[in-house]
Amino acid sequence: MNKTNTPKSMEKVQEITLRDVTAPLFRHRKLTITVFCCVFGLSLLVAWVWAANYYVSKMQVVVEQNRTDPAITAGQSAAIMSNKPVTVDQVSSEVALLQGTDMMRTVAVSCGLADKSSISDIFLPSDPEKRKAIKAEQAAKSLGKSVKVEVASLSDVIDVRYGKVGDAATPECVLRNLGQKYMEKHVQLQRPAGSSDFFADQTSKYQQALAESEGKLTNFSKKEGVAAPDVLRGFMAQQAATAEANLYQTQQLIAAEKHRLQDIDAQMKKIPGRSITAETSNSSHALLEQLQANLLTAELKRTELLTKFDPSYPLVKQIDTQIEQTKVAIAAAQQSKYVDQTTDRDPTFEYLRQDAAKTQADLAANQATAAALANSIKNLRLETVKLDEKAVKQAALLRDAKADETNYLLYLSKREQERTSDALDKRSIANVAIAVPPTVPLVTAYSPVMISILGLFAAVFLSLASAFAADYLDPSFRTPDEVAEVLQMPVLASVPRRVA
Repeated sequence: MNKTNTPKSMEKVQEITLRDVTAPLFRHRKLTITVFCCVFGLSLLVAWVWAANYYVSKMQVVVEQNRTDPAITAGQSAAIMSNKPVTVDQVSSEVALLQGTDMMRTVAVSCGLADKSSISDIFLPSDPEKRKAIKAEQAAKSLGKSVKVEVASLSDVIDVRYGKVGDAATPECVLRNLGQKYMEKHVQLQRPAGSSDFFADQTSKYQQALAESEGKLTNFSKKEGVAAPDVLRGFMAQQAATAEANLYQTQQLIAAEKHRLQDIDAQMKKIPGRSITAETSNSSHALLEQLQANLLTAELKRTELLTKFDPSYPLVKQIDTQIEQTKVAIAAAQQSKYVDQTTDRDPTFEYLRQDAAKTQADLAANQATAAALANSIKNLRLETVKLDEKAVKQAALLRDAKADETNYLLYLSKREQERTSDALDKRSIANVAIAVPPTVPLVTAYSPVMISILGLFAAVFLSLASAFAADYLDPSFRTPDEVAEVLQMPVLASVPRRVA
């Protein structure tokens, strides 16, 4: 018989008794007992099979901003301290780094999570290497889902949790290895691997190059026989300038001496070589007396010859001629005077002669000096050119040595900076730190007793709820009173349900 709806005016309010409340439980006692047993049994199973063996290990990572490593550049730089606050992006990057698949794979292999067998292993390939790789990958994916990485609100602290059923040391092993790999990966990403070796190699390279450059400089000085060609070049240039000035001065002296010689020659042509120094005027009486004596002697000799010879005789004629000449001389002597003059070298002419000789000697000396100066200037210029070439070569060697020295000092400083950074890395001085390291949990994450109690209450509640729900959803009449109440009709007879 089904229930039918009646008008509200026909409903009568009846008093609800404890029997009415508990009646659904008795009517659906099988369902109630079944639900209670299932829920309570499941809670006991969860409590004493899962919760009693579920251990959770925790780790906290602090993101800091107190160290900045030197940049790998060609310029001088050093590590500096930074007081900038940690940004949300930096914390998010660290969270993503903690969840890296490569680290999860390494941790899973290190803690033996990939060695456990399961039913799905029958579907894996038979090749041991492939089977091992696939199991490691599956363990890494499962581990990545199980490791919970969360950022504490309004802080720079990252909470890392991992729980697993089984050995209590496994969660601690996972987080400990994860922390180590995370610190290694953080340092590796912050500072590229091999930077120390690179700077050490570069330092050795430029140290050797510097030694070779210094050796070339030493060999250059020995080979060329000059230590400082640039200094000698300046000295030679100064000597050449001085020689050119002396040459110009000597050429001026040569021109002046030539002109002086021309002027001396012109003056010597005008001035006589000798000049009268004394002059004495004598009378002609002595000459007349001599001439008259000679005339008398000649006449006496003529007279003597005439006694012996004819007047036409040659000797007589010769004497006659001598007598005539003597008479003419006597007549001339009677008309003139006799002057006695004394001459000597002219002093002006002699001075000019001596000055000409001296000037000629000076001219020859100055011409020789000018020729020597011209030759010296030529040699100085050639030597200056050679020194200039040597100075250019030495400057190139010095420039190479200076460049090698600069690079050597640069990479030496870089190498020391990298050594400092490596030492800081070895001491775990980084921008992140594990504030709370993981430990082996001594108690389970959840109390099995508490779960059992909660399961008991849940079983009671769900069993009651299922009984009332089943009773509410049951459309049949259960008692004669329900029929009379709903249909508003008297019940003449009722047949109880027979239990088979």
